[in-house]
Amino acid sequence: MTRFKPAKVTILKKLTFMAAVVCASSAFAAPLAPHIDTFDDAANNQLNLPRQLLTDAVMGGGSSATQSVERGVVTLQGEIVPARGQLGWVSYVLPLDIEGGAQDASPYEGLVLRVKLTKGNLSVSVNSTEVTNFDYHAAPITVTQDGEFHEVKVPFVSLKRAWSEQTPLNPKTVNGISIVAYAVQPEPFDVSLDSVSFY
Repeated sequence: MTRFKPAKVTILKKLTFMAAVVCASSAFAAPLAPHIDTFDDAANNQLNLPRQLLTDAVMGGGSSATQSVERGVVTLQGEIVPARGQLGWVSYVLPLDIEGGAQDASPYEGLVLRVKLTKGNLSVSVNSTEVTNFDYHAAPITVTQDGEFHEVKVPFVSLKRAWSEQTPLNPKTVNGISIVAYAVQPEPFDVSLDSVSFY
């Protein structure tokens, strides 16, 4: 019969306690809040994570954009200039985790945005850690270009991938939301958002 020395027993007790703490922390972790961004801060979203503005320059495109945040509204303006034979785009990313880790959005049915589209084409994608080729689950945002804000609901089940196999979004693996202006030929875009949330 094997007998543990007191030092080994103490180490085992400490390891058991640490494992219990980790399990308890995971079990009682705060759920993902419904409000992703209300644009009250000039640089960070509701999770206090910095927004990211990306362009198709990484793929040889010449698209450009500026952003301004004022009174709880972000305005994105710029020019889509696609690389030859490619789709041009500007992506405004709202991260859900500082290290890009998966967050659980399964308690929700989809996204709701309040958006004003003055010029251009717009889509929204729900980015997942399970997607490794950047073909995230996305849907076009269609609103009347009348200078007014419109509420748009985007159910998770309506999201599609552009060129990959049509797998359903796994809402337990969400790590960001992207608002994307796009075009197949050079053209300006102008969009404003005052909230992005889960519902």
